[in-house]
Amino acid sequence: MKKIYLAGGCFWGVEHFLSLINGVVNTTVGYANSDIDNPTYEDLKQHKSLASETVEITYDENIVSLKEILNLFYMIIDPTIIDRQGHDIGHQYRTGIYYIDSNDIDIIKDSLLELSKKYDKPIVTELLPLDNFTIAEEYHQDYLIKNPTGYCHVDPKMFEIAKNYKR
Repeated sequence: MKKIYLAGGCFWGVEHFLSLINGVVNTTVGYANSDIDNPTYEDLKQHKSLASETVEITYDENIVSLKEILNLFYMIIDPTIIDRQGHDIGHQYRTGIYYIDSNDIDIIKDSLLELSKKYDKPIVTELLPLDNFTIAEEYHQDYLIKNPTGYCHVDPKMFEIAKNYKR
């Protein structure tokens, strides 16, 4: 099993989308690369932490590759906007890819280069090593399963794409 950490705005929809991909065995929402210990949702809302809302993805690379996960992820974000996705605005809603395996860097860089060819504006998605990750409060975990009509900036049609994705 491998792990990658992806930030794409509000983590509720991002988590739900990624959890539907065949080969993703677990998703956990939390706060990545915080400048304070153990940040909370309130800390992010009150700008007391520079953490991003992030999804930890555990996946079986024999079923789905990092490149495939990233290409699907790019379908639900606008990588050219700083500190905003959908109606959510703030530093915690930036896009980012945070890695723990240095062997993943070339795959990520190549995918961002390919992505940049689709846009006229520069890609502003962060690419950084994961410094820390704090698991978010329980009510945020699997939020859209617990609250099917909850807010989400990800187009619901995208959930079907993730669910039906095949190599």
